[in-house]
Amino acid sequence: MKRIPLVWQIVAGLLLGVLVGWYFNTHPENQVWVSTEILKPLGDIFIKMMKMVVVPIVFCCMILGIAGGGDNKSFGRMGAKSLIYFFAITSLAIVLGLCFANLFEPGKGTEITGIAHNAAAVHMEPSKGALIILQNIVPDNVIVAMSEAKLLSVLFFAVLLGMALNTLPREKSAPVIAVVQGFSDAMFKVVSFVMAYAPIGVFGMIGATVATFGFASLLPLLKLIGVVYLALITFALVMLGGICYLIGENVFKLIKYFRDELILAFSSAASAAVMPQLMTKLEAYGVPRRIVSFVVPVGYAFNLDGASIFLGVATIFIAQLYGIDLSLTQQILLVVTMVLTSKGAAGVPGFAIIILSATLASAGLPLEGVALIAGIFRIIDSGTTTLNVLGNAIAPLVIAKWEKAPLERKRSVGGEQNA
Repeated sequence: MKRIPLVWQIVAGLLLGVLVGWYFNTHPENQVWVSTEILKPLGDIFIKMMKMVVVPIVFCCMILGIAGGGDNKSFGRMGAKSLIYFFAITSLAIVLGLCFANLFEPGKGTEITGIAHNAAAVHMEPSKGALIILQNIVPDNVIVAMSEAKLLSVLFFAVLLGMALNTLPREKSAPVIAVVQGFSDAMFKVVSFVMAYAPIGVFGMIGATVATFGFASLLPLLKLIGVVYLALITFALVMLGGICYLIGENVFKLIKYFRDELILAFSSAASAAVMPQLMTKLEAYGVPRRIVSFVVPVGYAFNLDGASIFLGVATIFIAQLYGIDLSLTQQILLVVTMVLTSKGAAGVPGFAIIILSATLASAGLPLEGVALIAGIFRIIDSGTTTLNVLGNAIAPLVIAKWEKAPLERKRSVGGEQNA
């Protein structure tokens, strides 16, 4: 009997989790115990396993992406192009989020118990300079940075190590590169073991969410959820679709090609859970390994399209909810703030809430509004994570086109890939 593809296993876990969660939400006598003692641990185990492997994979892939090319000059050129693209595309995402929030006004007319309009105390936080941000990126101890999953700090050290290996004679650097390559291959094999557990993890995460919050608690904030998802879909089809057209690709074919990864991202709300498969499929699509190994890990720190849209919509939503009018100048400053605060987040569930808190603090908006969104953020996070993954799947194709690196396809775009 043919093995059921992983994507359908995940869909089955998702649907079963919704049904089980709904059942226990309507039977409150066992709701808390089942949610906290059974369902949530099943999901947490999956997230912990993915966090366990993502830092070693990012570290190895970054070193191989730099040292494997053997040329610091070409790496510098590719790195500059990648960062220019990432900052441009995330800025567009934030602007789109702000535009949709101003157009549809999700916070106006939304009555939430305990919110007093025009009664919020605004406290401005001093902004951090560029040197302070850089100082926070440089790790005191790279092992500690790895254990704490500080992605930018790990990338910083990996870049330095990769460039250092490029300066050594080939006979000295080759054994180190071979070890890193072997370790990277082993970690990808570990990921295949972890992915076998993915349907159970998705079942647990979705079940715990539905069992805890149910569907009725979402009604007052449905407008916010709708505006965010409308902005996400618009960005995917118009912005990313236009970029794909410019580089000679079709966004719908790419969505079909990466559908397994997108469904898993939507189900788990953890972009880190799909990074290894994403890199494998990009190489199978024909993107050179040196580009994939560099662009994807950096994209996970800098290219967060979905999270950027959420920041734009959520910030204006909270301002509208509290009756605070933001001028055009203030919103332009918000764009700059969000571009900076959205960089360097780990691809794990809930990181956007932390970024939103930093954005609100720097903009002087009420932090109490974060608690409102936190209750329904799991629903929003599925969509933002999916767009993050799609954006990071398209980015290496853009850089490959910019670098004039030809694609050497190893399979058709619609090819199946089972775990």
